[in-house]
Order: sequence, then structure tokens, then C-alpha cells
Amino acid sequence: MTPAQILVLGFAVVILTGGLLLTLPISARSGQLTPFLDALFTATSATCVTGLVVVDTGKHFSLFGQLVILLLIQVGGLGIMTMATLYALVIGKRITLRERLLIQESLGQFQVAGVVRLTRAIILITLATESLGSLILFLRFLSDYPPLKAFYFAVFHTVSAFNNAGFDLFGTSLMGFVGDPVVILTISGLIITGGLGFTVIYELLGLARGRHGLSLHSKVVLKVTGLLLLFGTILILLFELRNPETLAHLDWKAKLLGAFFHAVTPRTAGFNSLPTGHLTQATLFLTILLMFIGGSPAGTAGGIKTSTFATILAAVWMITRGKHDLELFGRRLPNEIVAKALVLMILAMFLVGTVVMVLLLTEDWPFLDLAFETVSAFGTVGLSTGVTPTLSPIGKVAIILTMFAGRVGPLTLAMALAAQRSQQAPSIRLPEERILVG
Repeated sequence: MTPAQILVLGFAVVILTGGLLLTLPISARSGQLTPFLDALFTATSATCVTGLVVVDTGKHFSLFGQLVILLLIQVGGLGIMTMATLYALVIGKRITLRERLLIQESLGQFQVAGVVRLTRAIILITLATESLGSLILFLRFLSDYPPLKAFYFAVFHTVSAFNNAGFDLFGTSLMGFVGDPVVILTISGLIITGGLGFTVIYELLGLARGRHGLSLHSKVVLKVTGLLLLFGTILILLFELRNPETLAHLDWKAKLLGAFFHAVTPRTAGFNSLPTGHLTQATLFLTILLMFIGGSPAGTAGGIKTSTFATILAAVWMITRGKHDLELFGRRLPNEIVAKALVLMILAMFLVGTVVMVLLLTEDWPFLDLAFETVSAFGTVGLSTGVTPTLSPIGKVAIILTMFAGRVGPLTLAMALAAQRSQQAPSIRLPEERILVG
């Protein structure tokens, strides 16, 4: 099996195992069996760190079921190979070359050297970030809940936020905290950190210690992420300022926090402090675009990724300017990177378009709501205008497959499903001939 096939199979096994556990009577508060399709949907949403739910997580699932969901979120967020490497390091097992190749594939690295060291750093970064986030939220929740419940809520929502999962135990996501700077900014910080990608965080920590500068990848990710957050916040504030269902009735502090958080959460997090179903059409469309772009590679985010988006924009700029080389920050990108970015975007658009078409045939919702739901599933975001709980069995299966493809990546999934790679010798090239384009 190829590395891509092993990774896809690994995610599928984890999802199926989680679905079987969640269907057990012990996983539900009622003590009854949860329908397998609902349990599988929840397990897929947790493992693919999406956050779309067909049942209320806090009300339907027992403590055991919630802990299963929490474990699935952590495994899905860090990745199958990272968790396997952690297990190997704990028991003192040697990491073989084949396992290093799998880690390289799962983290999207260019070379095998240093992948185990990077994995150790990922584990430490995760523990440190989640510990800090849990402490801050625990101190905040102490004013609302008993100590044990405050601690559990803090840990659950920290893990969910850092892994960009969007699962919550409040039942209304974070709408009750729309003007609370401690909760909103802490959750936002966790979402952004997880969405940047572990490679970028690792380089930023090295830069803080004076070890080395930032790579081109990190520069692109940081700049695109910053611009998306800035313009997203400004546009959402403008679009929702007069909306009585969202920002109009709030004071200016809450307005800014609400607009900023809704610009952050399409980074594939899925939490919401504003009622998604009452957003203006312009905000919903803008959110679809932000969700489609998603976060950054080698992290917990979904979507086509910020670096892919930047590469495509740079390619458009290059062609319209009549240039032959794609340049970013004084560096030239190889043509295969541009080709891969274009293929990824086309596969993503094809997947989203196909699923929207299926949902239009099976669900009784407007086009924009179904498109929003589909892109939310593909980008592993978890935002919904209210479609998810009403999905038909066919609709649930379609969204399950979309979440799965969004988490493992459409390109990785396509490579895994391919029967075999081309064995044609690279020295053989067919005659060249042009076609008219445009």
C-alpha cells in the first residue's frame, strides 16, 4: 500500500471504531442505542475535526460518549501517524524508514529528514497550548460552574478549539459569550494557532530563540492568514452592523468581538458567537469563500489551504502580467507546485459541486444554505445554518463523505484511490501541440 492509501485507511478505521463506540447504550444519556448513521456521522465529524452535529453533543451523549468524541477530536486533529509516533516513542520503539515516509506524507513535508523531531515538537506544542488554554478557560468558567464541571468544560472546549473541531457542550456554541473577551479571544487564539500548521509554529518558536529565519511557506501562511482575518473582520462588521439578529443590538466591544470571531471561525473551527442562520446573504457568501480557503497545511485545519490560495493568486498575477516565473517574497516557485495547487482547487470545486447537486435533489433547503453546509463539511468547519439536524439519510452519507475527503485532502484521496501510478519513463515525451484557451 502507498502512504496515501495507508493514511486514508487509518482515518477510516478510526472513524468506524468511533462510530461503533458511540452507538452503544453507554454512550447515550438515555441508555439506549444511538442509530448507527447518527453515531457514524458524529464520529466522522469528530475525527475529521469538523463540528457538524445531527444530535446535541451535551444533551444526547453521556460522559463516556463525550470522552470518546474528545479522543476522536485529538486523534483526528494531530493525525494518525502523529499519534502512532507518540505511542512508539512512549514504548521506546524504533521508528523505521517506512514509518518515517508515512509521517512525511501525513505532515506534508518535503523530505524525510527531521520528521521524527518535528513530530516530537508537535506533541509538545499541543500539550503546552492546550494546557494554557484549559487553564485560562477554567479560571473563567469558575464563575459560572462548579470546579469539576468548569475544568471539564475548559478542557473539552480547548481541545475542540485547538484542533479546529467546533464541538461544544453548551448547545448554542459560544453565542452566550459574544461579548466576553476572555472566552472569545482565548478560543480565537487556539483556533488560529491550530490553523497555522505545526510547521509554521515550529519555525516561529525557532525564530524566537534566534535559531533561524522563516521559510517561504511560513511567510506566505502568516501573510495570507493575517489578510484574511483583517478583511474578513472588516467586511463582516459592515455586512452585519445593521442586522438586528446579529450585531445591531450589541455594544461596540461586542460588535468588534463578534465580527472578529466570525472571521476567525471559518479558519475551519466551527464555533459561532453569532446565530449563523440569521446572518445576511452577503456574510453567508463571504463565509463560504473563507471556509473554502480554510487554514494552512500540516495542521488541524481543512479547506484548500492558505498556501494553495496564495499560489493560485500568484499564478493568475504572473499570467496576466506576461511573466514566465511565479515569484513570492523574492523566491521562484517550481511549476509542479503551481500544477498541484490548481489540481487541488479543481478537485475541491468538483467535489463541492457534486455534493451540492446531490443535496439539492434530496433536501428541501435553499441553494445557499446547502452550498454553505457542503463547503462547511469540505473545509471541516462545522458551521451550519440549521441544515444538519434535518438531513435525510442520503444527505447524511453525502456530508460524511465530504467531511472525510476534506480531512484527508482531495488530492491524497484521489492518489489513494488510483489503481497505480504511471510507470512511463520520464525520458519519453510526446510531441507538443497547442490548443486555444480563453
